[in-house]
Amino acid sequence: MTDVLTRDQLNRATLARQMLLAREKTTVVRAVERLAGLQAQLARPPFIGLWSRIEGFRAEDLARAAHDRKVVRATLMRGTLHLMTTEDFVALRPVLQAMLSEGMQAVLRDRAAGLEVDRVTATARASLEEQPRTFEELRTVLAKAWPGLDERALGYAVRTHLPLVQVPTDTPWGWPGAATFAVAESWIGRKMGKGGGAAALVRSYLGAFGPASIRDAQAWSGMRSLADAFAELRPKLTVFHDAKGRELFDLPKAPRPPGTTPAPVRFLPDYDNLLLGYADRTRVVADDHRARLATKNLQVLPTFLVDGFVAGSWKIERARSTAALAIAPFEPLSRKAKAELTAEGTALLRFAESDAKSAEVRFS
Repeated sequence: MTDVLTRDQLNRATLARQMLLAREKTTVVRAVERLAGLQAQLARPPFIGLWSRIEGFRAEDLARAAHDRKVVRATLMRGTLHLMTTEDFVALRPVLQAMLSEGMQAVLRDRAAGLEVDRVTATARASLEEQPRTFEELRTVLAKAWPGLDERALGYAVRTHLPLVQVPTDTPWGWPGAATFAVAESWIGRKMGKGGGAAALVRSYLGAFGPASIRDAQAWSGMRSLADAFAELRPKLTVFHDAKGRELFDLPKAPRPPGTTPAPVRFLPDYDNLLLGYADRTRVVADDHRARLATKNLQVLPTFLVDGFVAGSWKIERARSTAALAIAPFEPLSRKAKAELTAEGTALLRFAESDAKSAEVRFS
């Protein structure tokens, strides 16, 4: 009979994979690889996410990895921007193409009528090979070539079908709001690989998020079905069940510490993978709190962990030379938790608002 994992055991296994049981001595590239990428819909969150996970992390460490083309920012899982190592991007981006194509059809619907995707992407490639461009600039090029079609639909077809990367700059947090895009193969200097198919994607996912179900992996990746990939891998995986009897799969030698392992307080940025990596998120956040994690426009809020579970949200408020961290707990916090959050929050302010002359942590 397979082992049944409790919620606390799943929580600690997840924190171990996500480098949240302790800051670890590692490089940015190794961390991004281990985490199976970081959600990077906004530029700053991955920096904060890595600060919470890597011992001695500095913003310039990630910026350097991006400029050295060892890490790229590109459209990947769920059709959203992620940071991924160049090695993983080359191997896994082709695996996601079917999902991205389906996503384009679902978003554009009737606006996709008349779109010749191959011709559109060929025109975009030629334009971007001339020089990196913002999407506003690229849409202007596409609109001239196809004056009768919706220019935003043209742009979205390119975003989902032509592998692109955002070009890093020296701006704070690595990429400006209106970033320029380059053809991935030209920027990296390598052709997209065939990789190991969906099975390689599943192995990468389980390394970062296991033990997990097929539905969890599908929710993280955005892919419709990964059942065949799991079936292919099953003989090489360890199988568990959760308290509801659902099958959970994992890499045999992956860490699964006891559910009683101490977990430090941690601050997570907007859209952190910990909150987006599962269909069933009860291993990290109570169902009663889940609705409070996102705004009406679907922004996933920055959160903090107490004893391994999401316990509230936070935001940084800046007034001239003073930076304040406003902490909003979902439930009353113990005196010990407040003290630990104050210390960790003060360190976060020193990192995220390094030019501030004073910093304070406030609880609402």
